[in-house]
Amino acid sequence: MNSTDFILAAGEGANPLLPNPWEILVTGVGFAVLLFIVIKVIAPKFEQAYEDRVTAIEGGLEKAEAAQKEAEETLAQYKAQLLEARTEANRIREEARSEGAQILADLKAKASDEAARITEQAQRQIEAERSSALASLRSDVGSLATELASKIVDEALQEDARSQRVVDQFLADLENQQAGASN
Repeated sequence: MNSTDFILAAGEGANPLLPNPWEILVTGVGFAVLLFIVIKVIAPKFEQAYEDRVTAIEGGLEKAEAAQKEAEETLAQYKAQLLEARTEANRIREEARSEGAQILADLKAKASDEAARITEQAQRQIEAERSSALASLRSDVGSLATELASKIVDEALQEDARSQRVVDQFLADLENQQAGASN
């Protein structure tokens, strides 16, 4: 039997457009088994892989968003701390300036007070030395005047009261002459 005989033998009783019922049955059963395997085994694995990927991607996005939010919060905190530190530094700087100005004013006041005290003390010392020099000068001028008067008058002025009166009159005349010369 050759191939043309086989086609003729098969072709005599069957319709060539309709497939053999056993072939339809075997193909249908194979398709059903394959469909069962795909639905029960392969599709759930694909679905699980898809869910895992979606979860991983969404989790990654959520983590990225959380990290971004945390970074923004940290940046905001950093900026707030930086602003606070700058404000604190400016406040400290201003306090230091005001304290420096206060210390400088205190030192100037102390120096002024010390200068006034030294000047006053010097004035008192000068006045005391002037009084002492004036008393010494009066004494010396008095004894010189007495000595000179005693030589001129040729009489000894031994009496203290009389000699003191002569000296006082001489000094009063001398002061009047100085006062008249300065005016």
